[in-house]
Amino acid sequence: MIRALHRWPGLLALVLVTILALSGAALSVFPMAERLAAPQPVAGQSVADLAARVAAVHPGLEEIRRTPSGTITAWWFVGGTPGSAVIDPATGADDGSADPNGVERWLTTLHRSLFLDDGGRLIMAAGAAAMLVLALSGAALVARRAGGWRHWFARLRGPQPGRLHVELARVAALGLTLSATTALWMTASTFDLLPDGAQHPADPVAVSGQMAFPLERMTALQDVPVSSLRKFSFPYAGDAQDVFTLSTDAGTGQIDQGTGVLLSWAELTPWQRVSETIYMLHTGQGAAVLGLILGLITLSVPVMGVTGALIWIAGRRGRPDLRNNAPAGRAETVILVGSEGGSTWGFAATLAQALREGGQAVHVAPMSAFDPASHPRAERVLILAATYGEGDAPASARGFLDRLARLPTAPAAPLAILGFGDRSFPAFCAFAAEAEAAARAKGWAALLPMDTVDRQSPQDFARWGRALGDALGLPLDLNHRPARPAADSLTLVSRRDYGAEVQSPTAILRFALPKATVWARLTGGGIAGFRAGDLLGILPEGAAVPRFYSLASGSRDGFVEIVVKKHPGGLCSGQLLALEPGEAVRAVLRRNPGFHAGRGRAPLILIGAGTGIGPLAGIIRANARRRPVHLFFGMRHPDSDFLYGDDLAKWQAEGRLTRLSTAISRGVRPHYVQDALRAEAAEVAKAIRSGAKVMVCGGRDMAQGVAWALDDILAPMGLTPATLKAGGRYVEDVY
Repeated sequence: MIRALHRWPGLLALVLVTILALSGAALSVFPMAERLAAPQPVAGQSVADLAARVAAVHPGLEEIRRTPSGTITAWWFVGGTPGSAVIDPATGADDGSADPNGVERWLTTLHRSLFLDDGGRLIMAAGAAAMLVLALSGAALVARRAGGWRHWFARLRGPQPGRLHVELARVAALGLTLSATTALWMTASTFDLLPDGAQHPADPVAVSGQMAFPLERMTALQDVPVSSLRKFSFPYAGDAQDVFTLSTDAGTGQIDQGTGVLLSWAELTPWQRVSETIYMLHTGQGAAVLGLILGLITLSVPVMGVTGALIWIAGRRGRPDLRNNAPAGRAETVILVGSEGGSTWGFAATLAQALREGGQAVHVAPMSAFDPASHPRAERVLILAATYGEGDAPASARGFLDRLARLPTAPAAPLAILGFGDRSFPAFCAFAAEAEAAARAKGWAALLPMDTVDRQSPQDFARWGRALGDALGLPLDLNHRPARPAADSLTLVSRRDYGAEVQSPTAILRFALPKATVWARLTGGGIAGFRAGDLLGILPEGAAVPRFYSLASGSRDGFVEIVVKKHPGGLCSGQLLALEPGEAVRAVLRRNPGFHAGRGRAPLILIGAGTGIGPLAGIIRANARRRPVHLFFGMRHPDSDFLYGDDLAKWQAEGRLTRLSTAISRGVRPHYVQDALRAEAAEVAKAIRSGAKVMVCGGRDMAQGVAWALDDILAPMGLTPATLKAGGRYVEDVY
């Protein structure tokens, strides 16, 4: 609901709110410009002194005004000719034209009414209302994505447009809410939809009937500083019954022109003060710095409009068509989806269609929208959840666990959870397992035990579907065909072969960097903007599901590089190792921010064996700032599979690699990376004490041995690999 409330006003009113934002941002400059250009005030000057100086220079004076920025302007009428000027308060003389700035006037009319008078005011008010809805719903969505209001500034992930959109929203939400609310207030006031609330000074019972009392001697003016003046109006020439009218920050009064005595006074009412504060907040008049800040904030609106449209388009491409989605309030089966890249939505669509054919009313929604109260007729809840990184919630499931924890009681409808993942990664279906544990702790009844799908396996999905059908008493045949993802073509430019001597063919494959399209740059899609440690998914012929390899290069290197080992019967590795320069494969990119070196100068301890050297080599290659790096590399034999051997020597000479420790597992004395770690325990402990980050890449058995070795090394310091991992100083890319 909140997402739709945010999406449609944004898409439908994009042009209108952009005009509002850009014109408002331009107008925000003028109060500051006026403040800087205003003549310097005279310290301690009273209105009596100012009026006397101006009247001496301009006979026929009718009115003196002071703007919130401090500019003094006077109007007079002499010999049938009107005149006006900006006044120097020190002399009372002219200091410039009082004519309004033509550009400011044009922008103001555009901003208020689109040059369409009252009809235009109503249109722009609709734009302000849309901006208010966008700001409030956007704030709610940011909180949901971050996992709650307490995590408002949590680290973001995902494609660049989405990150930029949320980063701007974090900063702009409050300012846009303020601007939109004050705009609606001012429009309502213009159309007399709000009470006036003003008090006016009572007409004096009697006046002296005298005229020409010296302005500088008027007691009622001597006590009023110019800094509080708003307007001072003179009596009509020759009319002894007329009076001076003085308006200040405190109120409005009438002054006898023959005696200088204050005849009546009306204080500003609280309502007037509120209205004036709202005018100040919206226009910046009287608060030029705040106006500039709000103007800068509104410049984010067109950027958020474009990125929001890109997010919507990408979302439409990533999700299946859910046009047959039953309303949440009438659904018998609710399917909640936790997906990062979009593939899990395809499985959800297949499941929903099968259930509809079985006569069920089905509602499909993201896990982040979980709200049991919105589907009171639900007889069952099915969760299809992928996992992001090392067990984190995927994008469409952020906040689910917090929402579940806040429920006073578990939902009545029983639950079944199906996890999606890749068994080659250590955090296989970890988020689904966490959701299952949270549901069990809440006392949520289980329809089925949690199950998993490995590498988008249609067979795993069909097996689970049969179990679900048995539980529901329905014949449920889930025949899902994973959609082959949109991929780029990568052309092999070179290869370096290793491992023949130990019967373990391995190659470093370098592909030409594909030219990124404008769309890819805008959406963060395609193979562009990657770093060593991100994942390259190769789509082998005859398969719809990509096989992922850690990237050994960053896009700044100008090429795409991976390290591949031939696996017996391996479809993808077999095709890759059969490639010759000039031949191409299809590939997709998956970000893996959990395995990046990060910024800073803290030392790095890189540990890898075999093809695990790939991303570590890329990190060393990118170490142009000469950050201290100690690499532990395990191989079978230096003559067969010393991957990147020549490169490592060169990088060490350049200062990109500080120290290299190798471990050889084939030989007279088999030696593994965990043995090398123990042999240099003192050096490793010293680096960790100085804040080093440990990065491990390679096979699961190797990673376990490394963890045990580090456990021994860290114990004297009162640390464990788990504590380092919790602090982001121990990361793994294990397969």
